[in-house]
Amino acid sequence: MVSGDRSLADVLQDIIRNVQEIVRSEVRLAKTEIKQETIKAKSAATLLAAGVIIALFAILFLLLTAASSLALIVPVWAATLIVGAVLALIGSMLVSAGMKRFKKVHPVPEKAAAAIKENFEWAKPHTK
Repeated sequence: MVSGDRSLADVLQDIIRNVQEIVRSEVRLAKTEIKQETIKAKSAATLLAAGVIIALFAILFLLLTAASSLALIVPVWAATLIVGAVLALIGSMLVSAGMKRFKKVHPVPEKAAAAIKENFEWAKPHTK
């Protein structure tokens, strides 16, 4: 054995340590990606919740007030129809904005999954 050569056990230990570090790195990457997607989902959920709550309170309070005011000009049924349609339009716009944000959420950590797959593909020929 030449003095610069390493034993098979040393080489195997280095390989195992390297694989462990790669796995740890991939787990850290996956956690980071999931955290970022959770932040996006929270933002979208907040918008949806705000839209629903505002729409409900608007229906409860403004419908009565606006309909009563409009009823002085048009029949009561027409006044309530106008107010309801306006509130439905506002609520649907808020829900639509929240749904658009939800479509940007990716629950699977794609970068980490691709990196793990790449690492396994690299390791296959080296472990035979």
